[in-house]
Amino acid sequence: MPGECRRRATLPRRLGSLVYESLLQVALVLVTGFVLVPLVSPASGPANSLQLPQAAGRWISFAGIVATTLAYSVWCWSRGRRTLPMKTWRLGLATVTGAPVSAARALARYLACWIGPALAGAVYLALHRHGLGAHATWLVGFNFLWAFIDPERQFLHDRIAGTRIVDTAPARSAATSAAG
Repeated sequence: MPGECRRRATLPRRLGSLVYESLLQVALVLVTGFVLVPLVSPASGPANSLQLPQAAGRWISFAGIVATTLAYSVWCWSRGRRTLPMKTWRLGLATVTGAPVSAARALARYLACWIGPALAGAVYLALHRHGLGAHATWLVGFNFLWAFIDPERQFLHDRIAGTRIVDTAPARSAATSAAG
């Protein structure tokens, strides 16, 4: 419903949907990796040892995975579409005014989702030579931890992209609530 200001989904529902979404994203990454194996596998080597792809192959895999997750995310988040977890949890993605999200805004949200992992990588690189690299691990979830300090409980990438996850479940009327 364009322009309609819908209520924000609660943090527990958004986090529950996030767990489901993570499972689907991992599956998408695995399928993409399997599709790319013929392109990045080493040509030959001893059969009894693990053969890792060369640097170019690893970059191809990384680029393929990022492109696949980008296409999935932008497609599902734009023009009123929703991912399967969003449908299951009765959630939608809208702008702060309640309008459907454009592809450009969905792209901005996707790119902002990488803030936590990029921050974790940078901190790891700074700390690992001192034996403290493991302390960077929690930063992977920085975007989601942000909701605990945000006044409206928004994830960091939603705050940056001007989006919010909204409740799409029909509102319960007072008569329905009293009868149930």
